[in-house]
Amino acid sequence: MLTRGDPLAGLLEGPRARGALMIRACFDPPWAVRVEDRAPLTVMLMVRGEGWVVPDDGETVRLRAGDLAIARGPAPYTCADAPGTPPQALILPGGQCAYPDGRLLNGSMDLGVRTWGDRLDGSTVVLIGTYLMQGEISGRLLDALPPLLSLTSDVWQCPLTPLLTEEIIRDEPGQEVVLDRLLDLLVIAALRAWFSRPEAAAPAWYQALADPVVGRVLRLVQDDPAHPWTVASLAAKAGVSRAAMARRFSELVGEPPMAYLTGRRLALAADRLRDTEDTIGAIARQVGYGSAFALSSAFKRAYGVSPQEHRTRVA
Repeated sequence: MLTRGDPLAGLLEGPRARGALMIRACFDPPWAVRVEDRAPLTVMLMVRGEGWVVPDDGETVRLRAGDLAIARGPAPYTCADAPGTPPQALILPGGQCAYPDGRLLNGSMDLGVRTWGDRLDGSTVVLIGTYLMQGEISGRLLDALPPLLSLTSDVWQCPLTPLLTEEIIRDEPGQEVVLDRLLDLLVIAALRAWFSRPEAAAPAWYQALADPVVGRVLRLVQDDPAHPWTVASLAAKAGVSRAAMARRFSELVGEPPMAYLTGRRLALAADRLRDTEDTIGAIARQVGYGSAFALSSAFKRAYGVSPQEHRTRVA
C-alpha cells in the first residue's frame, strides 16, 4: 500500500498500534456512549445501522453503513443513535468502562470476544479501534487533523471492512498483532482518502510531496534521516541550487530543511527511547547524531527534558 520514501508512511510507522483497543460495538436504539478516554486517535467504522458522533465543541457527524470517523483526542465526545440520547456508559482512560454515575460496568455489557453492547445481532454495529499511546513521531500528523473527521461511503471504499469484521472476533494466538496491523492500514487508507479530497486542506508537508524538488528532499530525509545531510547535499540530490532548494522548501513545508530534519531525527529518537532498550549513544547514531551528548543537548532544547527523563516518563 505504501512505498519506501512516503512521508505519511513514516509518520505512522513510529507510533504503530501496539495492543490497541479493538472492539465491535452492537446496539439497539436508543443508545449512547460517552468517550472520555483521552486517547490520541480513535477510528469508528460503521458496519450496520447508523449513529452520530457528538463532540462537546464543533459540528456533529452522522455515520451510515460504510462511513468512517476519526476522533483526535484528548477532547471528549459522545457516540449515539441520535444527538440527544443520554449516555448509558462511559469509556474512561485505558478502556475502562463505567455507568454514567461512575460505577464500573464490570463486564455487564460484554458479549464475547472483543464484542460489547446490548446484543450480538443489534441493529447497529460499529468497529472501533483506539490508539492508546501517542508516539512523538505522530505529532506532525495529528496536528494536521481536525478534532473530528469523517469519510462517507460514497467518497471512499474500504476493502478492509470484511476482514476487520471477521478478525475482530477471533480468539487465536497473535490476534492482537493482526488487529494492530489492520488498524494501521485502515488509518493510512482513511487519511490518504481524506487528504486527497479536492476540498481538503492538506498539511503543507503533504502537499509538498507533489513538488518535484521538495518532494524529492522529503523522501531523502524520510529514507535516511541519519545521513549527514546539509542544505547543499540535499539541493545537489534534488538537482537545484542551494538557495533555490532552501527557499522552496521553506515556502512549501513552512520551516527550513534543517529544522525539518532535526525535528524528524528527534521524533525518531523519542520513539526509540520508548520502544527499545538501546543506549542513548546507540540511538544517537541511529538518528544522525555523533554522540549521546549531542543528542541529549538537542533533545532537551526541543522537549524540555533529557532523553533519559523522557524514557522514564513514557516507561
